[in-house]
Amino acid sequence: MKKLGFIGGGNMAEALAHGLIEHHVFRASDLIASDIAPTRRSVLRRRLKVETTADNLLVIRQARAILIAVKPQTMDAVLSEIGLALKPGTNSHLFVSIAAGVPSERLCYFLGPRARVIRVMPNAPAMVGQGMAAVVRSKGASKADESFALRIFQAVGDAVALGDERLLDAVTALSGSGPAYVYLFAKAMVDAAINEGLPRHLALRMTLQTLRGAESVMRGSKREVAELIRVVASPGGTTETALRRFLESGFSDIVARAIHAAADRSRELGRAS
Repeated sequence: MKKLGFIGGGNMAEALAHGLIEHHVFRASDLIASDIAPTRRSVLRRRLKVETTADNLLVIRQARAILIAVKPQTMDAVLSEIGLALKPGTNSHLFVSIAAGVPSERLCYFLGPRARVIRVMPNAPAMVGQGMAAVVRSKGASKADESFALRIFQAVGDAVALGDERLLDAVTALSGSGPAYVYLFAKAMVDAAINEGLPRHLALRMTLQTLRGAESVMRGSKREVAELIRVVASPGGTTETALRRFLESGFSDIVARAIHAAADRSRELGRAS
């Protein structure tokens, strides 16, 4: 038996499998992945040396822990196929779903009311080993199941367990969508620096290093963020002038409204599932 099977072999599944192998959580021989696209199966075999198949049910037969990583529009069809193949009333499989907007209730509708289901909200930086994920277990899943899921996602970054599935909407808005917010802010910094006369390549290089350095200081410091801001913002200086303009433009309110809108959209998608 394999230790983990992937249904869906896209970029996130590849990133997770790579992290698990690289960090010696599992060996390549412990994994199996299915995908409808021959090119994706070929990529996974060539890059990771894992067994691949076009048959989702082979993954179910070969592994007791299944990570479902298919697109939302195909989710119901895949769940229906899996559910029909499971023996009624059994819960021998652990199912880990990374499908955004598909609640545990929906998963258990197809997989059975006693199904061991873990919902996870990862984010794109997992593809470079710097992901952030939140996991929530259904009533049928155990604490050991939760720990298993945490091990998977901690292999490609950081992961935390939540006790309330409703919090995944906030997680989606914060860390799930969050990389795009950072890219937007970085782009604005680069564009403004270019307008001030810096060459594009230098504006980008300096912006990226500034973001990296600031993140490292925040992560390593015991000071509150407000204090770190005060350290940089000397009274009457350039930083204080820029921060005042941010304040006048309602920067914090804009960020709060954007995250609230993303969380609301996540809740809407969940109700539509």
